[in-house]
Amino acid sequence: MVSVELDAVDKRYGRATALADVDLRVEEGEFFTLVGPSGCGKTTTLRLLAGFESPSAGAVRLDGVDVRGVPPENREVGVVFQNYALFPHMSVAENVAYGLRFTDPPDGSSRDERVRDLLDLVDLGGMGDRDPDALSGGQQQRVALARALAPGPRLLLLDEPMSALDARLRERLRVEVKSIQEELGITTVYVTHDQEEALAVSDRVAVLRGGRIEQVGTPREVYRDPASRFVAEFVGDNNVFTGEVVAGAGGGDVAGGGDVAGGGDVAGGGDVAGGGDVAGGGDVAGEGDVAGDDGPSDRLLRVGDRTWRLPGLDDPADAGGLDAPPGTSLTLCVRPEHLRVGDADDGALAGDDGAPAGEENRFPVVVEHSEFLGEVTRLHGNWDGRRVLLRVDEARSGRIEVGFDPADAHVLDVGGT
Repeated sequence: MVSVELDAVDKRYGRATALADVDLRVEEGEFFTLVGPSGCGKTTTLRLLAGFESPSAGAVRLDGVDVRGVPPENREVGVVFQNYALFPHMSVAENVAYGLRFTDPPDGSSRDERVRDLLDLVDLGGMGDRDPDALSGGQQQRVALARALAPGPRLLLLDEPMSALDARLRERLRVEVKSIQEELGITTVYVTHDQEEALAVSDRVAVLRGGRIEQVGTPREVYRDPASRFVAEFVGDNNVFTGEVVAGAGGGDVAGGGDVAGGGDVAGGGDVAGGGDVAGGGDVAGEGDVAGDDGPSDRLLRVGDRTWRLPGLDDPADAGGLDAPPGTSLTLCVRPEHLRVGDADDGALAGDDGAPAGEENRFPVVVEHSEFLGEVTRLHGNWDGRRVLLRVDEARSGRIEVGFDPADAHVLDVGGT
C-alpha cells in the first residue's frame, strides 16, 4: 500500500490548463474517487500518478517521495484503462501474465500460479484459454483488472473502466471491484463521471471542475453538505433557491410559508394581512407575537413571494448563526427527497405520521411532467420560473403545495450573486 500526494500541481498543454494548483492526499488502503464532468482534469490526474505525464509545476509524491522522472514501469502502479486494452491475439491467461513482463510474481509463486489465482479472484477461473473476443464486456473488464493486479502494485488506478457497460452490469461490477480492493487492501484511485458510482464505492471523493478541486470529503459529506453550487447540482439532483434575508417581526412564526405582506395562510390558515389569529391568537400584522413568543426579532429568508425559516437565521445572536444581516443574498439547496407534497386546495402537508406539517417552509409548484423510476417517481415542476425536482411515491399533476423542514436546507452561499 502507498499514500499519494499532489502538492500544488499544475498541468498545462500549451495555453490550455488541465490542472491548476491541485492539492490532494490519498491515504494508504483508501478507495478514492475523482468525479466531475468531461474535461475537468480527472484522467490527467490519473496519468500524472501513473507516470504517463509530468506536472508543469508542483510535485507528485508516492509515500512522500517525489516521483518526477520515475518511469511508469518503476512506480509499482497498476492501471485499468477505459477500453481495457486487451491483446486480441493473446489468450485470457496470456493477457493477465503480460502484467508480469517486468517483474516476478510478488508472492514467490510461479507465473502460472499467479495467473490462476488472479483469475479465481475476479471470478474467471477456468477461462484462461479463451480469447478476449469471446468474453462479455464485464468479463473483459475483469481480465484487465487481473492483469493490472498481477505484479502486485502498491497503487491501482482505474480510468472509467465501466463506462462502456450497461447499467445493471456496472452496478454489479462496481460491487465486485470494491470487494476485491478491500480484500487486497490496495490504495485505489478511481475516475468516473458517474456520480452514483462515485458515492457507492468510495471511501472519499474529490469533485473536480475546470482543473480545480471543488470539494473533497466522504460520499455522505459531499452529498449532504456540498461546498458549492456546482457540487450541489452535479452530485445528484438538487433544488437551488436564492433569496434575501429579511428581519422577522418579534419572532413571528411564518414557517408555514405564508406571504407576510401578501395575505398568504400561515401555520394552518391564519389571514396574515387581515390580522387573523395564527397558532393560538398571535396577530402577525400587529404585535408579531405568536404563541407567546416575546423573543428578539428573527431573521427570515424571502424567496419570491414566500418567507422561510432557516437554521442559523432564526437566532442571529446564536454563536452558530449565519452572518447574514437583512438585505444579504443567500443561496440554499434542498434535495428532492426532502420535499414533501400536500394538497393545493387546503395547503395541508402530510408529515411522516400523516399529521399536518405546519412548521415547514412551503411554496406552490406546477408539475410539468413526471418520470416513473420504479421505486419512486421524479416530478419536474416550476415555481415562478424556478426549476423544482421532487421524488415521490406516486405521480402528481397540476398545482401542488410543497414543503420542507428548515433543517433539511443546506446553505451554499451568503452574500454572493
